[in-house]
Amino acid sequence: MTNKPLRTFLLVLLSSQFVFAQTEEMTRKEISKMIAKSSNHMLNLECEKSLIAAKNALNEAYRINDKVLIAKAYNIIGLNHEEFSDFKKAVQYYEKGLRYANQTDNDTIKDWLHNNLASAYCYHKLDFEKGIEHYKIGLYYSEKLKDSSEIIYTRLNIASAYFETKKYDEGFKYLVGLEKQILKGTELEAQISLNSLLGSYYTHSNNFAKAEAFYKTALELCQKNKVEFLQTNACDLYKEFSQYYFKIKDFENAYFYLEKYTTTKEQIYNEERINEVKKAGSQIELDEYKRLVSQIESEKQLQARSLQQSRIIVVLFIITLIFLLLFLFSLYKNNEIRKKINNELKIANKQLKEAKDQAEEVSQLKSQFISTISHELRTPLYGVVGITDIITDEHKELSESSYLKSIKFSPKYLLSLENHILQVYKIDENKIKLENSAFNIIEDLHLVTDSLMFLAEKNKNRLLLEVDEDIPTLLIGDRVRLSQIFMNLIGNALKFTHKGRVKITAQIEKIEGTIYYLRFEVIDNGIGIAEEDQEKVFEKFVQIERKEDDYQGTGLGLPIVKQLVTLFNGEISIKSKENVGTTMTVIIGFDSDPEEIKYYTDNLEVEYALEQSYRVLVVEDNKINQIVTKKILDDNNFPNVIVDNGFHALDLLQKETFDVVLMDINMPAINGFETTKRIRELGINIPVIALTAFDKQEISEQVFAAEMNGIIIKPFEPKQLCKMIVQLCGTNP
Repeated sequence: MTNKPLRTFLLVLLSSQFVFAQTEEMTRKEISKMIAKSSNHMLNLECEKSLIAAKNALNEAYRINDKVLIAKAYNIIGLNHEEFSDFKKAVQYYEKGLRYANQTDNDTIKDWLHNNLASAYCYHKLDFEKGIEHYKIGLYYSEKLKDSSEIIYTRLNIASAYFETKKYDEGFKYLVGLEKQILKGTELEAQISLNSLLGSYYTHSNNFAKAEAFYKTALELCQKNKVEFLQTNACDLYKEFSQYYFKIKDFENAYFYLEKYTTTKEQIYNEERINEVKKAGSQIELDEYKRLVSQIESEKQLQARSLQQSRIIVVLFIITLIFLLLFLFSLYKNNEIRKKINNELKIANKQLKEAKDQAEEVSQLKSQFISTISHELRTPLYGVVGITDIITDEHKELSESSYLKSIKFSPKYLLSLENHILQVYKIDENKIKLENSAFNIIEDLHLVTDSLMFLAEKNKNRLLLEVDEDIPTLLIGDRVRLSQIFMNLIGNALKFTHKGRVKITAQIEKIEGTIYYLRFEVIDNGIGIAEEDQEKVFEKFVQIERKEDDYQGTGLGLPIVKQLVTLFNGEISIKSKENVGTTMTVIIGFDSDPEEIKYYTDNLEVEYALEQSYRVLVVEDNKINQIVTKKILDDNNFPNVIVDNGFHALDLLQKETFDVVLMDINMPAINGFETTKRIRELGINIPVIALTAFDKQEISEQVFAAEMNGIIIKPFEPKQLCKMIVQLCGTNP
């Protein structure tokens, strides 16, 4: 490793912990003192004494089941093993400590253990990527605790890890801004490490004058360092300085510092000290095995009781067997009756098959009908929304007109109603599948509540959000469907609460492996729901309470919520009282497996910026839609040409050059799919985007088969179209 991981600071903190335990009961105070004593022994390189004290502290911590103290004891044991014995065992002890630390709300010990795990992975070159990941988690806790010293040490360690992997520029980012903080402080190890790292950086940059100055400053600081444990830093610094002199071909100094490195290393990592760690470590392992044996003995006693119960079960089984024989005899007698029933069932099955075929035909007709209605609604709505926006842009004096606002509202309401009906149909037909991604659930809750603030202000409500801080930053799930659940529940609460309060809470219900089960509650003090009506609110098209001026309801919000919660394999319940308020509770499990989260975060979409203009060919037969699409493209400085059918598009593409094609699907003479296939047959490989009013899921396979590159559903946000154009044109060779 370029630099020794910085751990002295953590040990000093540990050695002072018992001072803050004065209000605890006597046993906890004594254990804290033992841990502090172990830390002091390690600072003085008295490894055997350190491990004996840590072992005793660990046994006592297990006795009183104090998870914080258990984690601290494992941390000291891991440090001893890593420094002088077996760094792989050190990792095992750190991970044990982290398991107990994660069961507490003590962010400080979590910070220490993540940093020490990272140091073990990086310094011993086990896994730099995993080590840097642990360092960054440690940095998260340091910043959360606002611990400036811990932040400095963690940033120095991250920079050191990046330097070791030759990512000097990436590592240097973590050193920027630290120099003033460290130099005006009193932390010698931080000053030594900073100067050593800067020496490494400038050696890599071939700025040898600066590099040598920083190395010499680090060596001078080492002479002031009276703590025995920190001589390990000086040892590594001698090696760094030796390598630096080799690089500039100053072999005399190179061999001089190489000899100092060898001598210091032999003094620190001598055989006696290593044997002490192994000896004391063996006793700790023996205690671990004893605890395991004790657990096995408990399980044996349980098995003995289970065996006694099994004997009773055998007797009951014999009695049951006698009854079964009598039952079989009865079955034999009834065999003829069964044959007759089977014949009747065959006839019934035939009738059921005919009914099933008829039902499938009806379902297909229903699907086709809904698809057609959806398309026929979206097409004119696209025109109405677009033309209304054009009128607003061109006639600013009408922007506050109540009539124009009504025109803008009506198509959006119709689109919302159509989306609700279509969603209910898709869920009923099992056509919705959850799409997993890594997301920040706390951030999404804030986004939802912010977007509904206008409704809260309209009804003069206070909107509150309380989130459990122990919920992981990233979880895996379908963030879009989850947001729909929140939007419907919170929106419903705000709708039926006036001059009141709506509170949203999120907390951990339970943890099973990597699955976090979260409990969400939406609590209002609104009009409430009568007990006899509480189950009805989840039925489609049912509204219990409707005001005269409330004409936006469809009676589909809560049924959709219940169906989506079911898709998540979750639970939803309601508790309400008239004129008191309502509490809606949802419990859903989310995966927090780090490997899965890494997979999803590595595959996030990259946001593209508009750096140049692209020439667009629009293939659209509807004149109003032509006007709307052209207006959007003109406003975003995309030169464009519009044709009203596929044949004109094919002819124009062979004569002129375009960067992208916006292709309508439902056109006379030749549809968008067939037009795109012929474009590809001509060897034209520019991006083609399906601009359609059909539902996305219904045409996805056909879009793929026609070699189209994307889908935009009408009506849409202009920035959505512009983003896709930039993404596809920017990546098209």
